[in-house]
Amino acid sequence: MHLGLALLILNSQAALCQGPGREAFVTYCSNCHGIDGRGGEHAPNIASDPAIRGLSDAGLLTVLHNGIPSAGMPSFSDLGSGRLKLILDYVRVLQGKQAEASVPGNPVLGRKLFFGAAACSRCHMVDGVGGFLGPDLSAYSFSHSSEEIRQAILSPNKALSPGSDTVLAITRDGQRFLGIARNEDNFSLQLQTPDGNFHLLQKSGLVTVRHEPWSLMPSNYRSKLSDADIRDLISFLVKTGGG
Repeated sequence: MHLGLALLILNSQAALCQGPGREAFVTYCSNCHGIDGRGGEHAPNIASDPAIRGLSDAGLLTVLHNGIPSAGMPSFSDLGSGRLKLILDYVRVLQGKQAEASVPGNPVLGRKLFFGAAACSRCHMVDGVGGFLGPDLSAYSFSHSSEEIRQAILSPNKALSPGSDTVLAITRDGQRFLGIARNEDNFSLQLQTPDGNFHLLQKSGLVTVRHEPWSLMPSNYRSKLSDADIRDLISFLVKTGGG
């Protein structure tokens, strides 16, 4: 993507995040849907719910205009089409749709990599498909920028999140277990190994329990994947998570 175009998109996003669209959303929508659109006691999550994210702009505008009386949502037709469009645009920002436009790469090819050659799905799940060892990435991009996603792929051992370090456990009879601690107290350790299996180990039967400052995630993606592959993977995660 041309640098000037990328900057224009980012500046437009910033204006939407701080301008009249946000102001209108906060005034008319946030009391029920939450300031971040993630829902509350009286209204659903409109930021990451796939059914709502999948509505066309015209469909969402119709909902804003007519309301959903059966669900307790009033009509906002008196706001006028211009202000409703501002609210729509801001909802798309909350959903991550605006961010998708600024991320280069092909999400279709990224999906093939995620479930194929890059083998991400062995440990990570997206939309209910994949492994359980690593975090579910279905909504990862909601709280992580494209640059943070890039760094997580290329430098997995940097700034490890709590509970994602690697644990080495060695029993008195010489068995070695390497994995992620799912539960640990003074007496026992529940370890999940890369094959997905869980092992409940009593610490009285262990000679070594060591937390290593590195992730089980491969650290060779910089050499294993091309720059285009990395862009495609990021694009897929941004499009899928959408925030």
